[in-house]
Amino acid sequence: MEKLLELSRQNSTLFADILESIHDAIYISDHKGTTLWLNSASEAMNGVPRNKLIGRNVRDLEKEGIFRPSVLRMTLDEGKNVSTVQTVGKERRKYIATGHLVKNKEGHIVAAVAHLRDITDAVKNTSKLQEIEELLEKYSAQIRKLTKMQTSRNDVERVNLGGKSNSRIMAKNIIEKISAVDTTALIIGETGTGKSLTAEKIHMLSKRKHGPFVQINCASLPESLLESELFGYEKGSFTGATSKGKAGLIQAAEDGTLFLDEIGEMPLHLQTKILHFLQSKTYMPIGAREPRHADVRIIAATNRDLEQMVEEGTFRSDLYYRMNILTVNMPPLRESRDDIEDLAAYFLNKFNGRYNKNKRFSNEVLNNFRQYSWPGNVRELENLIERLVILSEDEFIEEKDLPQKMVDQNIHSNSPYIPQNGTMTEVLEEMEKKMIIDALEKEKSTRKAAKFLGVTQSLLMRRIKKYNIQLIVEESKTFVKV
Repeated sequence: MEKLLELSRQNSTLFADILESIHDAIYISDHKGTTLWLNSASEAMNGVPRNKLIGRNVRDLEKEGIFRPSVLRMTLDEGKNVSTVQTVGKERRKYIATGHLVKNKEGHIVAAVAHLRDITDAVKNTSKLQEIEELLEKYSAQIRKLTKMQTSRNDVERVNLGGKSNSRIMAKNIIEKISAVDTTALIIGETGTGKSLTAEKIHMLSKRKHGPFVQINCASLPESLLESELFGYEKGSFTGATSKGKAGLIQAAEDGTLFLDEIGEMPLHLQTKILHFLQSKTYMPIGAREPRHADVRIIAATNRDLEQMVEEGTFRSDLYYRMNILTVNMPPLRESRDDIEDLAAYFLNKFNGRYNKNKRFSNEVLNNFRQYSWPGNVRELENLIERLVILSEDEFIEEKDLPQKMVDQNIHSNSPYIPQNGTMTEVLEEMEKKMIIDALEKEKSTRKAAKFLGVTQSLLMRRIKKYNIQLIVEESKTFVKV
């Protein structure tokens, strides 16, 4: 490096000469997307003189059709490295385009660099439109896979960030143990607790880390589409099927991990097929006559009580026990409050870098974070901090910048209910009764209410009987009778 710097002092155009010598296109913008420099290969690729591009924003050039989509615009908007297939110039040639972020020592974005390689000839050698699309999709998927591994490593660290709370330390230890083996795993947790990131963390720590990580939300697709997405289908197997058939996600996850999010929403007949795959590592695409084999690890996740669903007959008991070998319980944020400040600091640094800001939290804001119930868990915390970084006007993020519901809830939580009349024993009993009723109304089950209050379920039931609290159970939820 010292020799290179010495050469650059002797020749001020050294680095530009190096970039000019590269046959691939190089395109550089600042942190706002304004074009700073491009090499001759990029100039020829765009079909526009260099002096008409420098100083212009890539978003405007994208709107004018100079290149679509703009990989630099995507990279700056997403705050991470991005790869895609980009169409450029009047000849509409196809390029594999990868955008990279350049950050300073403080982690702030100072520039973005795009590297493009021509794949038009490869596309032209493919005669059918469908084959062209499949080829482009393959290129994009392969590039995304290469870049995603590094960017994901940074993002998934938030799953175990801090580690001060006992529940998070326990989750971290279990994740490390599960990653060391190749058995099916089940992740349980409320919405927003980081189940998807936990699954990816397990994948990246496992021996399958160089294989694909493929995920699907079982609640996001109708039953008919979910089956074809998972298992694929043969050509002509049903009306609307493509002439070449389609590979399913199980095949796409070969040598890697398939993550089934919201497994509790999967229809019973598909549960049977997944169970068969877990037991035999074989599956049958729709319309196929012979089974296919796949070396794929399954990780599933749910925010529902699968054990209760088994009792109700809405989830197969054999699949539940087959998946429930290794289980990770992701704690809700309200049960791991010692981690809130570390998570908040992580997200603040992340979004300061993305939006080139230098925001900080006031003590009042951090106190609000500690007191708030966080019904949306880590996802709510992340989204809130991004909004605060963007919208707050001052360097310090103050309590006035917080949503009113958060401030109101903290005021209420800091003003406990205290009866005004009666002996000390009567006052304490009245407060205990109030706490139990509030917990039952919030958690909707005696098991969860007991956990929320920090007592055993049997002790809670004795107190409910003592205070003659009337309960109504409807659809597995508990309500207090008024």
